[in-house]
Amino acid sequence: MYGDPVGVWIRDGRPARFVWRGRLYTVLGILDRWAASREWWHEQSPALAASAPREFWRVAAAPGRGLAPVTCELRHDPATGGWLLVRVWD
Repeated sequence: MYGDPVGVWIRDGRPARFVWRGRLYTVLGILDRWAASREWWHEQSPALAASAPREFWRVAAAPGRGLAPVTCELRHDPATGGWLLVRVWD
């Protein structure tokens, strides 16, 4: 589990690339996608708690040509526009 901020490039409404810890990853495939409501009891702002659910994307991504892909879980927060890398499976 990480929770690291990442820069994400979107193509056709889906993550296509992202930068994590200074390395560019190319998304090779979308494995799963879901949305989850915010945990309103943890939110500082009632306005954020009532906003759109967070989007989660499980993707296969490679850190370079010819390198083995990893499975990553990305989280997008529509209220802030921010992305986090939540989890990585080697």
